[in-house]
Amino acid sequence: MDLSIIIVNWNAAHYLIKCVESIRASVRDLTYEIIIVDNCSTTADRDYLRSKLENCTLISSQENLGFARANNIGFRASIGEFTLFLNPDTEIIGSAINQLVEQIKKLPSAGIVGCKLLNSDMSVQLSSIQKFPTIANQVLDAKILRTLWPRCRLWDVSPLFKATKSVARVEVISGACMLLNRVVFQDIGMFGEDYFMYCEDVELCYRSHLAGFINYYIGSVTIIHHGGKSSSQQDVSCWATTMRYRAMSHLLRKTRGRFYGVIYRLAMAGTAMGRLLMLGIAFVFGNVLGHEKSLRPSIAKWLTILRWAVVPERHDYVEGVSA
Repeated sequence: MDLSIIIVNWNAAHYLIKCVESIRASVRDLTYEIIIVDNCSTTADRDYLRSKLENCTLISSQENLGFARANNIGFRASIGEFTLFLNPDTEIIGSAINQLVEQIKKLPSAGIVGCKLLNSDMSVQLSSIQKFPTIANQVLDAKILRTLWPRCRLWDVSPLFKATKSVARVEVISGACMLLNRVVFQDIGMFGEDYFMYCEDVELCYRSHLAGFINYYIGSVTIIHHGGKSSSQQDVSCWATTMRYRAMSHLLRKTRGRFYGVIYRLAMAGTAMGRLLMLGIAFVFGNVLGHEKSLRPSIAKWLTILRWAVVPERHDYVEGVSA
């Protein structure tokens, strides 16, 4: 088996069906398997999957195991020489998978290989590649800054905009589409199961780097990732926002020490208060101009971040993982 494609699903059956269809329509001259791990979706979602998916291995969990554990379960059931971890809300464009496999075979010391992710409107997702997180690049994490100064050393997303579409060495590849040699994934310890969601892909890239492998971004390969929508969407999930910042705090404590994690939390509290002050001023003027509704999602997001940063928690990350 050349390739194992592992997809974790949670109530995203309609996206997943399109994803699988795009895989089957595009992959050529490779023997491959598709393994779907369902993280305790609704009964309707699971039944829909069973009725629509053929020749796929479907592993159903009786509980939501989280992204990392579910992917590891899918990997243990796989047999391919290479493993592609793919989000269910992705669509393959052209020969993207074939190109990624061809590239990883000839790239020296390849660890994790990724590609350019596009939003549903075909704009570039700036999260396709990242630098390893620091307090500085997290405090200054704003789409407008990365767009205006893509070459800034704090985040350096410049490979996303190079016309040559060349192969680039990068630090972090998005977990929405990650290709690895099976042996490499095993050698670097697989996904860390102390993460429920978010940052498990960043830590995997970090461990790949520490092990002496090189993570590569292939600029000539693109796929659509519907989940990477603007943070200005109308319905902000407070739970998902909290999980994201808990995960980052957990990652920084693991990789840079407990004290660094404490400073990160304090820095994010200050950042949230600053953002809320600016948003409050903008809201006053927006109320006059009739644009206040567009500011509400951002206000809700930063209130959630501030609450996470200042309110002590019994568990700093997932259930069962103490602070």
